[in-house]
Amino acid sequence: MATAALHLRNGGTSVILDLASVALPAIVHWGADLGDLDEAEVGSLCRAAVPQRVSGGLDSPAPLTVIAQEASGWLGTPGLIGHRRGRDFSTNLQTTGVDATATSVTIDAADVDGGLVARIELEITASGLLRQRITIRNTATDDYELVALAPTFPLPVGAVELLDTTGRHLRERAPQRHAFTIGTHLRESRRGRPGADATLILAAGTRGFGFERGIVHAVHTAWSGSNRLAAERTPTADAFLTAGELLAPGEIILSPGDDYSTPWAIGAWGDGLNELSARFHAELRARPQHPRRVRPVTLNTWEAVYFDHDLDHLTALAERAAEVGVERYVLDDGWFRGRRDDAAGLGDWYVDEHVWPDGLNPLIDRVRRLGMEFGLWVEPEMVNPDSDLAREHPDWLLRARAELPMSARQQQVLDLSHPDAWAYVLERLDALLTEHDIAYLKWDHNRDLLEAGDARTRLPRVHENVLALYRLLDELKRRHPHLEIESCASGGARVDLGILDRTDRIWTSDTLDPIERLQIQRYTGVVVPPELMGAHLTSPLVHSTGRTVSLSLSGGVAIAGHFGIEWDLTTLDADGLTAVADWVALHKRHRGMLHSGRVIHADTDPTRDVRGVVAADGSAALFTYAQVQTSPTYPPGRFTIPGLDPDRRYIVNIVAGEPADGPGQTSLPWIDWPPTLTGRQLAAAGIQAPVLHPEQLVLLELTAA
Repeated sequence: MATAALHLRNGGTSVILDLASVALPAIVHWGADLGDLDEAEVGSLCRAAVPQRVSGGLDSPAPLTVIAQEASGWLGTPGLIGHRRGRDFSTNLQTTGVDATATSVTIDAADVDGGLVARIELEITASGLLRQRITIRNTATDDYELVALAPTFPLPVGAVELLDTTGRHLRERAPQRHAFTIGTHLRESRRGRPGADATLILAAGTRGFGFERGIVHAVHTAWSGSNRLAAERTPTADAFLTAGELLAPGEIILSPGDDYSTPWAIGAWGDGLNELSARFHAELRARPQHPRRVRPVTLNTWEAVYFDHDLDHLTALAERAAEVGVERYVLDDGWFRGRRDDAAGLGDWYVDEHVWPDGLNPLIDRVRRLGMEFGLWVEPEMVNPDSDLAREHPDWLLRARAELPMSARQQQVLDLSHPDAWAYVLERLDALLTEHDIAYLKWDHNRDLLEAGDARTRLPRVHENVLALYRLLDELKRRHPHLEIESCASGGARVDLGILDRTDRIWTSDTLDPIERLQIQRYTGVVVPPELMGAHLTSPLVHSTGRTVSLSLSGGVAIAGHFGIEWDLTTLDADGLTAVADWVALHKRHRGMLHSGRVIHADTDPTRDVRGVVAADGSAALFTYAQVQTSPTYPPGRFTIPGLDPDRRYIVNIVAGEPADGPGQTSLPWIDWPPTLTGRQLAAAGIQAPVLHPEQLVLLELTAA
């Protein structure tokens, strides 16, 4: 090797690699940019990180390498686990080549006796993310079963607290925190998709880290199937994160010459979650396939009509939608054969001739004449047993044995890895898109996978189904380049950067309750920028929770996202339609900034929520202040607005929402004389909060003075 150490730098991030480490390189530092270092300084950092021998330990202390191996003395969780019917259970990969640039490195390694070669790719992106992927290839003459393989992300000494998320249908991305003690904190999704309870990130940081401050590192797996994230601390003072695919027994058996690549594991760091999140957002926005045109205001018909498809009603709804400024109209579930409820029809992707005797074109034509795009709901990976598809092709359904797995939502799962099943779905969707003026598909996935195997071979098929899904999405986009696709999975049960490589937004949650959405959107938004998160106005009586909410609360929570409406607008009078139209217009006025600016969450007490978006050039911002619960003080005191240009002066105005009135209460003094304060003053000293009732919100516009 030409050098004994490498320094990779990009986007405010440094990675130091010790190439002289035993067997494979070790990451000595991942985090803050260390500046322009010469070779001697990089080497000194590596030498300074070498542990000493201690009593009771190994004669040569084992470093944490890019693939941790027992052969190198590693006694924690290995980075690679596999075998040949029990033989070759311990790998001994040794570096054979290093190819580096200023921002990336590819490490080749081989285990000659074990019959394996590996390629480890590390890259620091322009936004400062660390991406890693490992490819393993079988060079022996017999099969090798891969059990586990995942990249490793070492952590700094100050990482003593963990954050991840859990959840359920209608309540995704609920945070949970605890101390990072010795041992392994393991989060696995065995659902064939990430799942509503999956953690979008696994983060480790300084004690009490929040959105505004505290060094924090996190990892994410860009994969739409089962996955595994872990945080581990060892008695030898090593601490690290891993992120990879969760493999079922026998799922990856490498025949001679076969290889397997892990999904991209993506690491981010920041001084506070706001900075960490900004790296993900910048990375996504820089992709060539990132949506470039304004995000159309969308109306979805589901909560307006459910399965009651009546052309006159749906046409009237389209007319009201156009009146309030909607730009995309989406017909949800219930349009295809036999689909009068959720018990039948999935798989039969033909327009129901009984409900739509003249087809969908009368509605589509009216929607298009009103100036809106037309979208359609589909769930191509699912099958109702009560469908022509299931009756004609029972061998296309995933199962572990002759009997079908337990049902969920009265449906089973199609085996997209079956070539005939894949071809059928492609033909049906392509035909729908060719025969109709459809600009958008809401692509749903409404159940977790159980016993997801091939009925013929009895081998697991989750991995192959994810790859087949990716091929299907890619082919549809190739045939229909202007098509946009939303990833929905019982709401937010399939949110990952693998699916977002091929889709144009995610449906954040099936709940439209704005109080529930505050938390769901906050933690989904750690990775996903607002323009990719579906966020809709809800009816005053929320369908999922029964809560009664105001339009200002619903609008203020939805305004920053990919804005839309989930509401039967035909039930509103003229004043109601005007009020909805005002929120649509407010979103449109600000969406250019909202969908390109920096997302900021303030660290506040649990009774209130402060969040916003600051323009990329710092010239303006839009923030919401929500009173989630009653305040322990009365009046509630001041709140701060972080994330602004510290030296720029801003005029602060309330532009939507109404402070509460009460006996003997005066108006908030600064409302009539909007304050002009610098970003530094607003972040440090703050302004007096308005008195609000619980579950009320005001929208603040900040403009440069």
